[in-house]
Amino acid sequence: MFGDMMGKLKEAQEKVEATKKRMNTVMVDEKSNDGLLKVTLTANRELKSIDIDDSLLEDKEQLEDYLIVTLNKAIAKATEINEAEIAAVAKEGMPNIPGLDMFK
Repeated sequence: MFGDMMGKLKEAQEKVEATKKRMNTVMVDEKSNDGLLKVTLTANRELKSIDIDDSLLEDKEQLEDYLIVTLNKAIAKATEINEAEIAAVAKEGMPNIPGLDMFK
């Protein structure tokens, strides 16, 4: 029984690692409310692209504000997707261990 549980835990861990790798291919797009700034990140929160409208290049402070707000929104979305995917895989792979159901 113990060996079976260890095998299931190892399998769950492998699924989590595979999901983490897959999150590199899941793209999260976010743009400013007016569409002048667009960013793309992976669900692992790696920045892939930034598209800045020329009008934002005239005001450094405004551009910085746009980048902070838009990137933070994109990071929050990517984190939400990442955590949900990892949690789903981890929960699915957890063996039924008596006494541990309090963690569900």
